[in-house]
Amino acid sequence: MAGLDRYVNVLRLFSETRKNWTVPDLAEAVEAPTSTLYRTVRELVAAGFLEPSIEANFRLGPAFVEYDRLVRLTDPLVKEGAEFLPDLVKEAPVPCVALLARLYGDRVICAADANQPGVFIRTSYERGRPMPLTRGATSKAILSQLPSRRLGKLLERDVTQSVPNADKASFVSELNSVRRRGYSVTRGEVDKGLVGIAVPVACPGQAIAASLSLVIADSDHSATTERGIVMLLVASADMLRQRIEA
Repeated sequence: MAGLDRYVNVLRLFSETRKNWTVPDLAEAVEAPTSTLYRTVRELVAAGFLEPSIEANFRLGPAFVEYDRLVRLTDPLVKEGAEFLPDLVKEAPVPCVALLARLYGDRVICAADANQPGVFIRTSYERGRPMPLTRGATSKAILSQLPSRRLGKLLERDVTQSVPNADKASFVSELNSVRRRGYSVTRGEVDKGLVGIAVPVACPGQAIAASLSLVIADSDHSATTERGIVMLLVASADMLRQRIEA
C-alpha cells in the first residue's frame, strides 16, 4: 500500500457489521505488515479519523462528524436538496419517499432523503449509503446522462458485475431510452414491492450528475399516478438545477 490508498483501504474496512478492528486484524485484511498498520492507525487517530475503542480495538473517529457538517453546509447538491425534498413529498399524489442521489466515483450514493409526514416506506436508500450502480430508477436516471466513454468505463469497473458482458448492449439501450423520454421507472429492482420513478438532475457546471426520485408502493402505482409524478419530478428537478447552478 502506498500514498492515500493506504488510509482509504483501512477506513473502508469499517462497516455496520464490523465497527471495531484491532491493528493485527487490519493488517491481515489489507495484507500489509503489522508495523505499517500501527503507523497508519496512529496517524489516522491523530487526524481524528479513528479513535481507540475497547480492548485494543479502534473505531471511526469524530472527524467524520465534522466533515459531514461541512458537506451539508457547502456541497450545493446536499445543501439545496435537503431543503427542497420536504416540500416535494408534500406535493406528491401518493405516499412516498423522496431521494436525491449522485454519482460518487463508481458508485451511486444517496445525498438526501425525505419521507412524507406520517408515512414510512421502508426503502434501502438512506443518506450516505452507497447503492447499486446499475439497478433501480435512481441509478439509471444518473447513468443515462453520462457520455458514452465515461459510462463504458463505469460498467467495466462495476465491482458487482451486475451487468454481464452479454447484456451490456441491452442495458445501454435501456439508458438511451431513459435519456430520450427524460425519466426512468423500475419495479422491485432494489426493494421488493416498491416502484422507483426518477429524473436526471444534470449540473455540468458544478460537475454534478444526480437524480431526483420518488419511491412509492407498487399498490399505489398506476399510469395516471406515474404521469403525475413524472410531471412533478421534471418541474422540481429543473427548479433544483437552477438553484444549484445559481
